[in-house]
Amino acid sequence: MTTQVIFNIDKKLKERAQKKAKMDGLSFSDILQMSTRAYVEGRLEPRMTQPEPEKFNSKTRRILDKALKDVKEGKNLAGPFKTMAEMDAYLDS
Repeated sequence: MTTQVIFNIDKKLKERAQKKAKMDGLSFSDILQMSTRAYVEGRLEPRMTQPEPEKFNSKTRRILDKALKDVKEGKNLAGPFKTMAEMDAYLDS
């Protein structure tokens, strides 16, 4: 008996994995099944690695650079608020 597993994965990563599996004469489903079996049997040890630094497009990079500059200079900031009501009043204004 089999069951279905549903999870989210980056589209480009999935496509690359499917292509690589096909080149090896396997389906992506075969790869996932073999990986799961190896993990359960103790032959696959997941290791945490450093994620690649986020790469932003030029527009987002400019927005973030300006926001970081404002934070360093203490400009365009609100708060800290002493009460939730004070914060709500600020946000409603």
